[in-house]
Amino acid sequence: MDKVQQYINGKGTLPEKYQILPVYGAGLDNVGDSEGGTIEKLMDQINDDEILVRHDADSICFSDIKVIKQGQDHARIYQNMSEDPVVLGHELTMTIVKVGEKLQGKYQIGQRFTIQADIYEKGVSYAYGYYFQGGMSQYGVIKPIVLCSDGGNNNLLPLKDSTGYAEGALAEPWACVVAAYSLQYRTSLKAGGKTWFIGAGDERTFELTTGFDVDSHPATVYVTGLNESMTAIITRKAKECGTEIVSVDTIDDLPVEFVDDIIMLGADLEKVERASTKLEKFGIFCIMADEKLEQKVSLDLGRVHYHRWLYIGSTGTDISATYHSSLPRNTLMGGGTALYAGAGGPIGRMHVQRAIEFQNPPKKIVCTDVSEMRLQDMRDTYAAQAAERGIELVLVNPMEKESYAAEIQDVMDKGGFSDVIVLAPIAPLIAEIAGYLAEDGLMNIFAGIARGTTVNLDFEQVYRKNIRYIGHSGSGLDDMQLTLQKIESGELNATRTVAAVGSLHYGRDGLKAVNDAKYPGKVIIYNHIKKFPVTPLPDFEEKLPTVYGLFEHGEWTNEAEKEFLRLMLID
Repeated sequence: MDKVQQYINGKGTLPEKYQILPVYGAGLDNVGDSEGGTIEKLMDQINDDEILVRHDADSICFSDIKVIKQGQDHARIYQNMSEDPVVLGHELTMTIVKVGEKLQGKYQIGQRFTIQADIYEKGVSYAYGYYFQGGMSQYGVIKPIVLCSDGGNNNLLPLKDSTGYAEGALAEPWACVVAAYSLQYRTSLKAGGKTWFIGAGDERTFELTTGFDVDSHPATVYVTGLNESMTAIITRKAKECGTEIVSVDTIDDLPVEFVDDIIMLGADLEKVERASTKLEKFGIFCIMADEKLEQKVSLDLGRVHYHRWLYIGSTGTDISATYHSSLPRNTLMGGGTALYAGAGGPIGRMHVQRAIEFQNPPKKIVCTDVSEMRLQDMRDTYAAQAAERGIELVLVNPMEKESYAAEIQDVMDKGGFSDVIVLAPIAPLIAEIAGYLAEDGLMNIFAGIARGTTVNLDFEQVYRKNIRYIGHSGSGLDDMQLTLQKIESGELNATRTVAAVGSLHYGRDGLKAVNDAKYPGKVIIYNHIKKFPVTPLPDFEEKLPTVYGLFEHGEWTNEAEKEFLRLMLID
């Protein structure tokens, strides 16, 4: 049996010690030992209800960089990092090497998994790679909470024998991309929730045919500034449904911190801005208006991303119909025109790859990035495939102002972009490209713009042109399962995004490379190989030619990975 197959089987004598790359606080200087390298740790002893796993490969995520930058102040860090350092790595592949007595028969040595890192117990996240020792280590312990988190979920996802280590590690970031195009929103008032009706100058009589009836209705309704007609309608419905009704004098007098739905009748800039801060997570703000808004409205798009707020609207009078058509679609418009702003990074490339390979793709894709190197790499990687699918792929640097303006104007002359995907968390950029949306256009705020970040937007377009702003953070078990199915069926080539690989000994260099945006794609760390500096794929032609010879069009493959491990696995 060759050493690669022996490694795959996961059998053999476990070492007394192994390597980890700890993070003791903010800054790259606090990563690893005094020289930034790994340190030794005694092999973990597991309890009867635990599993010992070997961490095989880790994909460095920009979320790891957030921990490096914020250190102890990061929201997911609960321990004192200087005394109990964090070991990063939540995008990884692992192999079982030891099974606790109570779990024998259910799990076997050699089984391989990836993990949904958001592990919840009683609503609190104990994330792998944050709270639990993550993939920047050679081994880890799977605790009972991982196997049975809130809702009875098992956060381990099994991998087929044919799935590569890099493929498995990339399932999580790819799942985030897949999830961004399958978002679901309510289509009526939240049953049992809190709804706030606000009069803002529109004196028409509005209908609410569903969502506020005996079968489904909010528990409490708040009313502010409604005319007599609407007050009478809401009061009657509340009485019929047994809903509590509370009169609120002004926007600032709302007696609760948050509400699930805000229905604003009329267009008042100040009221929109002040009231929308009262939205609960997954809240919906519905504006029914037919008058102009002379100025742009400042909206918290950070909470559109993290809290999944949704703004909907209509010039009509049927509130229920507006809810029912609140999000006509949650994915790219087939045959449309899509703009990917800040597309040159690893996640941006995943979005663009997905669009090109999508069953019903846009007819035109415009990608922007300020790095010519990244744009050229995208051109080399995706242009031929886009052309084969009949897609016009345009790659443009916004710093080249004349060519950028010409490309944008060409689309605007034809009505605008059906989809705008935000991949750079820059408020002025978002404000600019929001103005490029066509009627029924959808802006997907994928980049992690901070909560509280406000952007001035033409809010009139929400109710007059059916513009929608949506956003999403992370992925769930269902998203990862779907993504793995796509990867393991061959529908999704996950490893096209690999740009460089290295050993755990050079993990800090990998983190720095991601922080510095050194490579256009993902950096993969292999944890059980000899010392190997983080190396971009083109350099393999000289350094490891037999591995390079198994690349496909210069891209990482499972066959190349096996040859890499044959050469580089620690004896």
